[in-house]
Amino acid sequence: MWEVFLQHIAQMICNALITPLHCLDDIYETHMNGDGDVNQNDNTAAPVEQLPESIANQKRTVRVVKQENNGLGISIKGGKENKMPILVSKIFKGMAADLTHQLYVGDAILSVNQEDLRDATHDEAVRALKRSGKIVDLEVKYLREVTPYFRKTTSLSEVGWDAQNTFLPKSQTALPQRALRSDAKSVPLKLSYLTRNLSMPDPDMRTLELHSSDGRNSCILRCQDPSEANLWFNAIHTNMSFLVEQSVIEVNQMFVNIPEASEIKRIGWLSEKVANATGNTSWKPVFMAITSKDILLYDIVPWTKEEWATPVVSHPLIATRITQASSKNISHIIPGVTDLLTFGTRTGTRNGVEAHMFRVETNRDLARWTRDLIQGAHQSATNIKEITCEVTWQGQECQLVLHYENGFTLRNLKEDSGEYTMHWHFPFEKLHMSADDGQHTLWLDFGSDHGEHVLDMHGCPKPLIFVLHTFLSAKLSSMGLFA
Repeated sequence: MWEVFLQHIAQMICNALITPLHCLDDIYETHMNGDGDVNQNDNTAAPVEQLPESIANQKRTVRVVKQENNGLGISIKGGKENKMPILVSKIFKGMAADLTHQLYVGDAILSVNQEDLRDATHDEAVRALKRSGKIVDLEVKYLREVTPYFRKTTSLSEVGWDAQNTFLPKSQTALPQRALRSDAKSVPLKLSYLTRNLSMPDPDMRTLELHSSDGRNSCILRCQDPSEANLWFNAIHTNMSFLVEQSVIEVNQMFVNIPEASEIKRIGWLSEKVANATGNTSWKPVFMAITSKDILLYDIVPWTKEEWATPVVSHPLIATRITQASSKNISHIIPGVTDLLTFGTRTGTRNGVEAHMFRVETNRDLARWTRDLIQGAHQSATNIKEITCEVTWQGQECQLVLHYENGFTLRNLKEDSGEYTMHWHFPFEKLHMSADDGQHTLWLDFGSDHGEHVLDMHGCPKPLIFVLHTFLSAKLSSMGLFA
């Protein structure tokens, strides 16, 4: 039986070291600081002493004399129901057990005052310790295998990003803080990035990655199996999605007194496919915001107004369109390859077409991001209504007006009267074909009756072409059709 206990402890140690998400709280811990009192938040544990080599795996009897009105001063874990012996998990500084200098974290308690605890449950061990009296003889044996398990708090202390950022003053967003156990670590989920198979390949699908909102800290969480990993991922992702919705409200409140500020529609982390100097591609975390007018990309979460004003990339929604969206290939899954959920965007700019490929974590995320981008572009089209471009047509300097309702108008301005003279006008339905050279020339063909018009756009025609596509897509959508 003892060998079975040791094998199980070894397995638990492995899980504790590489599986932080394993629910270790089901191995009950009781602090014997007084006459049966339980204290879950005592931080006065004595430092772990260096163990003399002479006592390793040797049975010992240690007499502990309780001080007046005080208990043994130890915490215990384990029990028959956990397939573990009764183990000393903490020794509290200055109390009876600590004063013996003969007890160690990792000692298995074999008996209390000759009452055998080798086959005891956790509750039975607690009761035995409670009724042990003032003088307690503990038969113990140090198990070196369990020491890393009880020192797991060392790795927890290395987990960073304790502070919780907020878009609003702390006084407006402060929530009551729950007291933590001494062996617990609180990691804020608000606008952190939960992902899988990003920085660490995981063919077994057992790990989760949690990255801080400032990109400085990461925590890799490994579960026992893919099923448990999925359960944890879904639970954490659900909470984080709720926090994202709260954050959208907060950031809009931050801009409430700025008249020209655009309303924030959606924010969150994605990964963007990027290529290095040698042409190899990888996925890089990127924070995206969709406003009523633009797509904004940041390297980290922009917590202040100044940071919001300086995105790494900014694209107008009206000149952006979704090019592709792919879901998981269920028939042949290769982790990190065929199981990715992606969508692409293309934006017409003065420098040509700028393309991005983004990756999301769930089908719901994919649906929400693509829906908000498409609907945002359509809403932007109906709000803006028209754009005007300076062009050259048949040697004349003119203006090409693209209007959401009225279509194409070419006009020039009479300098003497300040009025416009219209050269031609065509509704959208007259357009048979459009083409451009990607440099400065735009061709608009309105059919055999009206001919083809060649326009020098004084720059890349792509922005106007993409706006034209958005106008037409928005008009189709308003009629219940899909572009």
